[in-house]
Amino acid sequence: MPDGDAAAAVNFWGEEPATEAEYYAAHGAEGESSYFTAPGGRRLFTRAWRPRGGGAAPRALVFMVHGYGNDVSWTFQSTAAFLAGSGFACFAADLPGHGRSHGLRAFVPDLDSAIADLLAFFRSVRRREEYAGLPCFLFGESMGGAICLLIHLRTPPEEWAGAVLVAPMCKISDRIRPPWPLPQILTFVARFAPTLPIVPTADLIEKSVKVPAKRLVAARNPVRYSGRPRLGTVVELLRATDELGARLGEVTIPFLVVHGSADEVTDPAISRALHDAAASKDKTIKIYDGMMHSLLFGEPDENIGRVRADILAWLNERCTPREGTFLTIQD
Repeated sequence: MPDGDAAAAVNFWGEEPATEAEYYAAHGAEGESSYFTAPGGRRLFTRAWRPRGGGAAPRALVFMVHGYGNDVSWTFQSTAAFLAGSGFACFAADLPGHGRSHGLRAFVPDLDSAIADLLAFFRSVRRREEYAGLPCFLFGESMGGAICLLIHLRTPPEEWAGAVLVAPMCKISDRIRPPWPLPQILTFVARFAPTLPIVPTADLIEKSVKVPAKRLVAARNPVRYSGRPRLGTVVELLRATDELGARLGEVTIPFLVVHGSADEVTDPAISRALHDAAASKDKTIKIYDGMMHSLLFGEPDENIGRVRADILAWLNERCTPREGTFLTIQD
């Protein structure tokens, strides 16, 4: 990004309010940022958003995971501030190689290692005395949705009260997956040059964000990765989503999946497959007609309000344990 563009990118919400603290306060939230050193030595940039005032305990903890090339300091914050203002304490970290975390930009050669780093951070929060006994939810957008499901599959089932999956990358759809033998070629070349940013891809902002003015905002993110995907990252995402796609029937966590019918980045049909295959007794899917990939930022504000309201209602219903099970599907 040219220096002039980076200098102009003050806040994703515009010039007013002038500071993050004021933005949070306007949404009934307060926040902070810091660095967390994972057991392996990598440092993750982290953020926390809590209900403003510090009076009553939050209703629950929400551990949030961003998508590929994104970070937790730009438009991702809008949902976290909304949830915090609605009574939830939210926590997120830039993935290794993303945002302000350490590592080569957008290079994720080992997703399991990244998951281990995230889990270490999430569990360090859960151990705090002030959060004892609170239900804990996962929340993931796009690649972050896949990471949430992989976290679930690698941890005890009682660890999480549920998961919110926003346009999750549960499996690479056959309609966008590189045709044979390209995946095999990419895997071979990645052994020798995994960091090469040479994988062709469409403009993700163009395909994700519906509102033209919001595309400009997304593009001004000063720490967004806008280069071509690196070979090692693509090969690892293919591997991880192949694993996840083969294990959808092992998913038992309560979940809400929200997806736009016009999403060209992740396939809503795969979200339906997740809903149908999952062993979860409490599972809900909502497909929004005509909406694109960026459900919580890139749509018109009224559409964002619909999705937010559905997410908040789902979380609120599951903060207090109830007898019985849920099984719903809505379009």
